[in-house]
Amino acid sequence: MTMQNPEKITIETDYIPLGQCIKLLNIFDSGGMIKTFLQDEGVLVNGEMEHRRGRKLYPYDVIDMGDIGVYVVTKGE
Repeated sequence: MTMQNPEKITIETDYIPLGQCIKLLNIFDSGGMIKTFLQDEGVLVNGEMEHRRGRKLYPYDVIDMGDIGVYVVTKGE
């Protein structure tokens, strides 16, 4: 397994819900597709499987979406 360089997702708030974070990536056409993807596939958040759109992500959390990519949450100034 090769570790990808994570892409940064910058937030201005203290946290961002997982569904909102995925929406920012513009890889799905709709919120419904995000919901279905999370229910069916899930993502790894800090190495743990997650299916909840409302999961709060904080700075330094790492989201691994498999073949789609790896992302890290960062805090904007």
